[in-house]
Amino acid sequence: MSTALAPDRPLPAIPQESSTPSMPHVDGVTPRWWRDVSAALAWAVLLFVGALWVAGGGLASFGTVADGVTSVGRITGLLASALILLQVLLMARIPFVEQAWGQDELARVHRLVGFTSFNLMLAHIVLVIVGYSVGTGVGVVGTFLDEVLNSPGMLLALAGAVALVMVVVTSIRAARRRLRYESWHLLHLYAYVGAGLALPHQLWTGQDFRVSAVSTVFWWGLYATALAAVLVFRVVVPLTRSLRHRLVVSQVVAESPSVMSVVVTGRELHRLKVRAGQFFQWRFIDGPGSSRANPYSLSAAPDGRSLRITVDAVGDSSARLSRLRVGTPVLVEGPYGRLHAGVRTREKSVLIGAGIGITPLRALLEELPAGPGNVVVIHRVSSRDDMVLAGELTALAAVRGASVIPVVGHRHPARDSWLPVEAGDVDDAEALRRIVPDIADRDVYICGAPRWMDTVVAAARGAGVPGGSIHHERFSY
Repeated sequence: MSTALAPDRPLPAIPQESSTPSMPHVDGVTPRWWRDVSAALAWAVLLFVGALWVAGGGLASFGTVADGVTSVGRITGLLASALILLQVLLMARIPFVEQAWGQDELARVHRLVGFTSFNLMLAHIVLVIVGYSVGTGVGVVGTFLDEVLNSPGMLLALAGAVALVMVVVTSIRAARRRLRYESWHLLHLYAYVGAGLALPHQLWTGQDFRVSAVSTVFWWGLYATALAAVLVFRVVVPLTRSLRHRLVVSQVVAESPSVMSVVVTGRELHRLKVRAGQFFQWRFIDGPGSSRANPYSLSAAPDGRSLRITVDAVGDSSARLSRLRVGTPVLVEGPYGRLHAGVRTREKSVLIGAGIGITPLRALLEELPAGPGNVVVIHRVSSRDDMVLAGELTALAAVRGASVIPVVGHRHPARDSWLPVEAGDVDDAEALRRIVPDIADRDVYICGAPRWMDTVVAAARGAGVPGGSIHHERFSY
């Protein structure tokens, strides 16, 4: 079925068969308990940090105001250190964590942990300096300068704090909008520098690091784990994977004046554990700019022989893909993301994509169970000229018994809505129920611009879809 949404016709509805609200078994499902285990491990680390502080006399150090302030400064510093290391682990692309949380949740948790650790670090600096300054006669500024200039490792710690300040400042939304993705990503790597520069100060002057053998082993172990995770999963695994498969560009196809597909081939791609809907960080080794990685989702299900991405030329990095030559070497990190069939909770699905966001959903359509009415694809575009891979999508849907519904028209100027202005005042959730009456009994996969996805998520929830059955992937930064 292919039907446009127009003001002179009702919202199209999909003919319904028997609904299947739950699915007893799915091959390759990502266990939901992975998230619970990873969260429990993180909380266990923070609780153990608190226990070490208590065992090291943290609660007994409140005999004077100066000692009390300093003791509180110690625990804020310890928690800040632990959270920074947990944040490094979040950025390390550990497969277990990546699959447990997915891109959206990892980004949200990463941001929360980052700002919390930064605030605790500032509190640590202020409280410790104030505590040390009480009764010295040199004041807060004099105490600060004395500590920085004379305490072992403090100059390095100050440099680490400055690096973390730079990371936090560039993570504020207003600053992010002014930075290219590649520049922001490079600056963000200074979080590793900040964590590393803080280590000497903690080992040389931090009594909580040396108060007992257990404390020393714990902190050394946490730092070593974070370092090993970064080296293994951000360096060794991607390089090994790229060298093993020897990926090269085999074809570049213009899908429209601004959209192109890039096909990559290599050796033993059947051994690459990737699913339709997932994405890689891609580096095309073709000269200037090849050191910068960009996230692109697969636009076709992996077949063991090739990988394909379809990209809209919205920036310098994506525009240069049209100039790639056959044989250009390719380095990849991944696969990443939870936008795949292994996270579904129902037998039937709805795939809702906007513009170029339809590409991972087109790949996902190949992997989801085929059958009449099993999958509904809703493609939101401003005009029919923007319907990327429309011919492929229609042909694939016909083979797999799916329905494709274009929702065409420009954005509504008066309200945030996933619908076009031609839909009038139709409620977002009601529109979904009209198009797919049994949507509450289906999984919903969403991909598009972040604000647009927010409106679709809200509409899906309003239509009765449980939160655990809504799956989406963000590539904003």
